[in-house]
Amino acid sequence: MEQINLSIDCLVLGYSDDQKLKALLIKKIINKDNDLQYALPGDLVGYNEDLNTASKRILKNLTSLSDVFLKQFYTFGHPNRTKHKKDQDWLNIYRKRPKERVVTIGYMALVKMEDYKPGPSSFAFEVEWVSIDNVPKNMAFDHNIILNKGIEFLRNQMNNEFISNLLPRKFTLSQLQNLHEIILNQKLDKRNFRKNILKVENIKRTEERQEGVPHKPAFLYQFSKN
Repeated sequence: MEQINLSIDCLVLGYSDDQKLKALLIKKIINKDNDLQYALPGDLVGYNEDLNTASKRILKNLTSLSDVFLKQFYTFGHPNRTKHKKDQDWLNIYRKRPKERVVTIGYMALVKMEDYKPGPSSFAFEVEWVSIDNVPKNMAFDHNIILNKGIEFLRNQMNNEFISNLLPRKFTLSQLQNLHEIILNQKLDKRNFRKNILKVENIKRTEERQEGVPHKPAFLYQFSKN
């Protein structure tokens, strides 16, 4: 009887200095010709391994990232999700039973990009931050579906805990609004946004301003600890 394997795929998101929401992708060698393919960091769960422990292990093994905010967001179980030829080529290299079904659990990691320096290891040949607008359409397995589902989850569950994990520790209101607009996929009225956001108790203005900008430097804000 064919077994069903369980894996975890991690959607790692960061907000860059150029105000873009980016996903951390790995590149892996998929055949004997050394062709590379983009993928989310992911791997199989060990037989006696707890899911949260596995997500941290997989993320660290493939990207060197540790001590990050991780949250489970969806399970992906289409029976043909690993059956494409390009995926079977890779599975034949790295798996003993490449044709067995794999159900995967999506985990989301939100990081301050300034705090982490990802590096490839294991079967990850490279790691790269890619703007979500420029993610290749032909990632491994169903990873494009996983990424889109993760963005949808972030959009529906967006709160200050999530936002604070993406923004720099000190940020401008323009950065905060831009991040909201990217996640919500809609433009927001600047005046109304600032009026509403300043009512949020744990967002506080500092006495510091931007540095090295060609325009009037804006005040910096930060999330206060409740």
